[in-house]
Amino acid sequence: MKAIGSGGEWWWNLPSLRRKSDSRRRVRRNTDPRGRRRGPPREPLSSSSSESIGQSSGWPIEFPFKQAVTAACLTLTGDTIAQVRSRIVDRRRRGAEPDNKELIPDILLNHDWCRALRMTSYGFLLYGPGSYAWYQFLDRCMPKQTLANLSAKVILNQIVLGPCVIAVIFAWNNLWLGKLSELPSKYQNDALPTLLYGFRFWIPVSVVNFGMIPLPARVAFMSACSIFWNFYLSTTMSK
Repeated sequence: MKAIGSGGEWWWNLPSLRRKSDSRRRVRRNTDPRGRRRGPPREPLSSSSSESIGQSSGWPIEFPFKQAVTAACLTLTGDTIAQVRSRIVDRRRRGAEPDNKELIPDILLNHDWCRALRMTSYGFLLYGPGSYAWYQFLDRCMPKQTLANLSAKVILNQIVLGPCVIAVIFAWNNLWLGKLSELPSKYQNDALPTLLYGFRFWIPVSVVNFGMIPLPARVAFMSACSIFWNFYLSTTMSK
């Protein structure tokens, strides 16, 4: 009996039979009280999957807020300089001294805030984001600092960006004034002289910008130079 018992213990401890019995126990362990087999437990969402879901819900295009605010402040500065200069010239024509006590109240009370808002909104919504995207596009297409790339950037800046800026600012101004019907005549009378004057100003500035200014500072440099250009544009828009 002891031999049978020992043989029975040896037979029971066979590896193949132990695997079968263990599998049966696992099957029983994964069944519910009604006898239905339960599936594997659900795994929690990993951090990578949650991060991918959070990233997919973001905006596909990021608005360049810093560049937009910078352009808006500089367009407002250029328009303010243009309005103050116009007010001083008008006072001189009337025979009043430009440095008397009534100069500052006259400038503040007669300041065209709608015109200032029009130019500021143009800088924030159109000029800042548009110029930022344009300069980034040129740097991606022509990253090397060579004479050929510099010349191509300057030429493209004048024949593509320049006419686009003139067309947009004229349309934006007439849209605010409710004079879209006068836009073709405005283009015919003022757009070409403004564009030609812009060539004389922006070609040297673009050469310095693309040739000497590093990439992180190019938008700030062009925005600073835009103060003088915005002064000229604001004066032309008010005619």
